[in-house]
Amino acid sequence: MNFQEYSHKRYNILTGEWVLVSPHRSKRPWQGQEEEVVKEKRFKHDPNCYLCAGNTRANGEVNPNYDQVFIFNNDFAALQENVEDGCINNGLLRAETEKGICKVICFSPDHSKSLAEMTANEILYVVEAWKKEYQELGAKEFVNYVQIFENKGAVMGCSNPHPHGQIWSQSTLPNEVIKKDTSQKEYFQSNGRSLLLDYLDQETSLGERIVYENDEFLVFVPFWAIWPYETMIAPKNHLQSIDLLNSKQEFLFADAISKITSAYDRVFDCSFPYSAGIHQAPTSKEDNLHWHFHMSFYPPLLRSSSVKKFMVGYEMFGSPQRDITPELAVERLKRLI
Repeated sequence: MNFQEYSHKRYNILTGEWVLVSPHRSKRPWQGQEEEVVKEKRFKHDPNCYLCAGNTRANGEVNPNYDQVFIFNNDFAALQENVEDGCINNGLLRAETEKGICKVICFSPDHSKSLAEMTANEILYVVEAWKKEYQELGAKEFVNYVQIFENKGAVMGCSNPHPHGQIWSQSTLPNEVIKKDTSQKEYFQSNGRSLLLDYLDQETSLGERIVYENDEFLVFVPFWAIWPYETMIAPKNHLQSIDLLNSKQEFLFADAISKITSAYDRVFDCSFPYSAGIHQAPTSKEDNLHWHFHMSFYPPLLRSSSVKKFMVGYEMFGSPQRDITPELAVERLKRLI
């Protein structure tokens, strides 16, 4: 059967879930919603931006005149550190307190840039800051997981165009991390090897879904990708977290991020929106040798800069579904690296 022409489903080895692939649907006419594409020219410094150097934030604090990366505790954090322990366990009603620390990381003082417009050397400062925060937050007794992520673009709910991301640390593992923890642990216990490392070996031998690679990292479209131009960055060696990166690997991780984000901006000639995040070993005292860290990019744009993929209907009530196959997405992205 030609999997590039007919409906089929693919298995996600990291979550244990399936995605429906419907390549024939990409030919259907589109009369639905189109997102407004704004190509505004942004200045290097915006006096009204809460994240620019030297400006006053919403809570009255003044940002320092930073020249590289700036990190601060989120003024409107979703998690609180000073929470009394408590729970509800009343029949089918369950709740428990969750402690955490949320931080904002400004990637650059230049308000006009995104990661796509930063050099690998500039992104290296971001990678180094991520690593430091992972170490320091993870060392806290009540923190068992550190989630690093970025929402880029208004269509992804980003409230400020200044180049920035977030770091949330918390006392328990989030739902998506629990799925990946379970799958990787089961495979490692059965095979004595990293699940993702064996997958990368197979992808390398096939060469069908690799977008870019350097000496230490692969950028590829996962076989089970859900979003139209979803990609993943993973180290070629079995590294549980960014904490294990040496100086060479830090730079080559920054290089991989630079390559894929700049390619994204060329797909539809726009500042390509996405949610990106790093999944890596929990910071608990448990043995997490089964983990293999990776960074995923989930961009919503489907067929142009104004047409977005919506996760509704069947996706909400059944399972995720995509139209263009991962292999077709790879063909387009590889030409733009």
